Amino acid sequence: MSTPYPFTAIVGQDDLRLGLLLNAISPAVGGVLVRGEKGTAKSTAVRALAALMPEVSVVPGCRFSCDPAAPDPACPDGPHESASGVSRAARTVELPVGASEDRLVGALDIERALAEGVKAFEPGLLADAHRGILYVDEVNLLHDHLVDLLLDAAAMGASYVEREGVSVRHAARFLLVGTMNPEEGELRPQLLDRFGLTVEVAASRETDLRVEVVRRRLAYDDDPAAFAARWADEEGALRARIAGARALLPEVRLGDGALRQIAATCAAFEVDGMRADIVMARTATALAAWAGRTDVLAEDVRQAALLALPHRRRRNPFDAPGLDEDKLDDTLEQNSDEDDDPDPDGPGGGGPPPQGDGPDTPPRPEGGADDTPTQSVPEQGGEQEPGQPRPGGGGEQQPVRAAEPFRTKMLSVPGLGEGAAGRRSRARTEHGRTTGARRPRGALTKLHLAATVQAAAPHQRARGRSGPGLVVRRDDLRQATREGREGNLVLFVVDASGSMAARQRMAAVKGAVLSLLMDAYQRRDKVGLITFRGKEAAVVLPPTSSVDAAAARLETLPTGGRTPLAAGLLKAHDVLRVERLRDPSRRPLLVVVTDGRATGGPEPVALAGRAARLHEAEGTASVVVDCEPGPVRLGLAVSLAGELGGTAVTLDELRADSIAGLVKDVQDNSRRAA
Repeated sequence: MSTPYPFTAIVGQDDLRLGLLLNAISPAVGGVLVRGEKGTAKSTAVRALAALMPEVSVVPGCRFSCDPAAPDPACPDGPHESASGVSRAARTVELPVGASEDRLVGALDIERALAEGVKAFEPGLLADAHRGILYVDEVNLLHDHLVDLLLDAAAMGASYVEREGVSVRHAARFLLVGTMNPEEGELRPQLLDRFGLTVEVAASRETDLRVEVVRRRLAYDDDPAAFAARWADEEGALRARIAGARALLPEVRLGDGALRQIAATCAAFEVDGMRADIVMARTATALAAWAGRTDVLAEDVRQAALLALPHRRRRNPFDAPGLDEDKLDDTLEQNSDEDDDPDPDGPGGGGPPPQGDGPDTPPRPEGGADDTPTQSVPEQGGEQEPGQPRPGGGGEQQPVRAAEPFRTKMLSVPGLGEGAAGRRSRARTEHGRTTGARRPRGALTKLHLAATVQAAAPHQRARGRSGPGLVVRRDDLRQATREGREGNLVLFVVDASGSMAARQRMAAVKGAVLSLLMDAYQRRDKVGLITFRGKEAAVVLPPTSSVDAAAARLETLPTGGRTPLAAGLLKAHDVLRVERLRDPSRRPLLVVVTDGRATGGPEPVALAGRAARLHEAEGTASVVVDCEPGPVRLGLAVSLAGELGGTAVTLDELRADSIAGLVKDVQDNSRRAA
């Protein structure tokens, strides 16, 4: 077994270390989500934490790590007779992004359950992680249904596997740690809320700290055992402090004054529900135990707010997590109760954290002191300014703010796909409504009971059936086929030429694209962004799951110049060709945002038509958002939609209350076979 990097040797990242340690002291805090750029010691810190966790006593031979002092009465390996337990180190179990549902919750042998009437259960990763750490790297890339199962188990402390009336339950209490790079896509707000704490990490910009990080990492890579030995004393001291804080935790008193500050803070920041209040209370209690105190102070409440509230402040996918610390301090001061404070000389409302060395003195999170969270969807800027270029030409203009986004109706790809789980187009999926049955290919996962009984029934006499039970053989089993929804690749091709450069018009266009981006976020799509202006087209954002990155690129998009429409369509064709090789099961939806004009070069309109027919020939589902202004319309965007084999919709029709027939038109006009 490889030697893990010592936890105490990690340079900086104080918030990250504190968040992990608080969960080690009190698993009831609810886990921690670590957000940050790549290469910031996220995985290193999580794996290093396991060495600091106290050993656990387990029932010998129990696959579910039951505590011999209080064994789980519903344990599938039970009942356990009273016996002395054996001690082992706490486990760190890693959940791969591509894991199946059976790998996570366990597999139930349906064939044996039907034929023999026994519960043959193979435990999954949730059972392995019981009383240890469950680590999910890149949790934002995990399929939604797996995240739901994972967080439900974390909240209930148990895992349930139920198939065709056969049910297995086992305890699953663990420290949940997820890491993610926001550039690769965000978690849904309701899933963010299920993590107790969130910390933001970033590489230091201080030269001396970066030098020390490299020096220690090189020393560890040269001789891991020797490097770990040099930090053994610090590791031992930290391990003892965690054990002491755990022992002190039941004695910590959460007074009415501190509880009032917690409730007032959550109300002031308008967080949804009551989970934030509970998490803050548990976090503040753990902070007091970590500091060796039996009373919760205002400084504990303040630090708990900085860890528990930022990710609960998001109202849409383009909001950046953050907390206004001045507002936090004012709220704590207004709700302070000097009589309830056991330390009258200590800070009242929002004093600084206790000073000292190590992970108990974290700096404030970067970006947390802004007056408001940074947003990529600013207010509408539709004023008309002089000096605008004439349609079809002119120089580059400064970026225009987007209009307020709105709710759009769903655009979908026709036919039945088999892509990644999502919420846009129809697809064959593991989860959804049952549409039929087939013979299983490999292990049986979703039994179609009626079809199985129907297949077995004609052979009962030949098989010598004599009792009430049904004689079922492997050939009788039928797998249920299900239909759900898939996520698609939504590729935006946006006209940023001079013909689109009027400020009011471009603001409306950007607002429409932002609205579609928000819809893509909610439907779990990948998105890409191509713009064309001047003499060429550019891939502003390659296909990614980070919808907020696309919104940020769109916000800074300049306009002006000619309209190389053909170049934009050809660039889109190249991007889709590569993506079909990378992810062949994810079907694309092309969204072209333009007024249909084409200028520059010989025969620009004819060239754009030929480029459009390339997409039509490959069956790419497409929608043209017609941005042509004025009551007199040339219909160029409509003609382009015809060349693409798709449909056209105006900016006004794109709104949810004006788009009733759009999806039907996309399906009817697309020549892709259903």
